[in-house]
Amino acid sequence: MSYRRLLLKLSGEALAGGGVFGIREEVLAHVVSEVSAVLAGGFQLGLVIGGGNIFRGREMAAVSMDRVAADHMGMLATCMNALALENAFRQAGMGARIFSGLAIAGVVEDFDFRRARACLQDGAVAIFSAGTGNPYFTTDTAAVLRALEVEADCVVKGTKVDGVYDADPQQNPAARKYDVLSYSTVLADNLAVMDATAIALCRENSLPLHVYDMARKGALLALARQEKVGTLVNDSGNAQ
Repeated sequence: MSYRRLLLKLSGEALAGGGVFGIREEVLAHVVSEVSAVLAGGFQLGLVIGGGNIFRGREMAAVSMDRVAADHMGMLATCMNALALENAFRQAGMGARIFSGLAIAGVVEDFDFRRARACLQDGAVAIFSAGTGNPYFTTDTAAVLRALEVEADCVVKGTKVDGVYDADPQQNPAARKYDVLSYSTVLADNLAVMDATAIALCRENSLPLHVYDMARKGALLALARQEKVGTLVNDSGNAQ
């Protein structure tokens, strides 16, 4: 059994590779390769991108900036990343369209769930930028919202580690990896998977969430085929 349509969530920081800011060409090339393999396998894929490699609105708001203004700047940063991804996909001969939660005429297209679904059905990548278009909502929540709006079968979150652990594996070598978790456990134990709003939205709609190492070659295609990769978060905490 396989998924039909996936929603991939990538942080802006992921595009910076080992750096702090900017976009690394080798990371873009890796994302293009992984997504291309998924499309070639007959699957459909939407993508939500963050903007932390360009601007971190929450950090600025915590110091001196108005939160709404900071969040709007963060949304614009996601649009910059979306443009880079769209260009990389198209240079590789793939179809791609950007749908933005903020109206930026002449640069990106406004989000519309009907057009986004049609884009996916045509075999192109639908790139969702500017989060939900509202301050105080993270791109994690935007990923789950867009997944529901385009009727995706699951949300896939690419990270720097190969799943969810009970502690930071980079700080604690004895940290234990979870293969499967329930939404309730993630919320009760305050596990760093996605923000609480995103997890609650997944739970309310029984939307499976996969967390995996985005650097692992072939992992995204394996997830589309529902092979055991990373950590699965679902209703019961049982493997599908």
